[in-house]
Amino acid sequence: MSATELPLWAALPVALLLIAGSLLTLIGSSGLLRLPNFHSRMHAPTLGNTLGLGCVLVASLLAAGAHGQRLVLQEILISVLMVTTSPVSTILLMQASLYRKHDLVDKDAQRDGSAQDSA
Repeated sequence: MSATELPLWAALPVALLLIAGSLLTLIGSSGLLRLPNFHSRMHAPTLGNTLGLGCVLVASLLAAGAHGQRLVLQEILISVLMVTTSPVSTILLMQASLYRKHDLVDKDAQRDGSAQDSA
């Protein structure tokens, strides 16, 4: 077996996982263009890209395990870090947008109140 050859039992699931991961990432990324506001735009890429990355990492883990007859721990570490950091960053972005929206509403209310007082 050469360095680029995988057995059929590993090549088929790897190919299917890579295709599924690519499609999930594409669908998640297209949500940035299609959804109407910031809050709904944050949901699609987070889920799509995390699931897509998971499929690609499982495919990489399977291919490396079948080729080297060993378990590769880098993929496991990458998946753990991505699964923990992606939702946390999304939560922080959503909270920042909520606070900013709240601040904008307060400033608009103050501006409207001062305009009514001067009239």
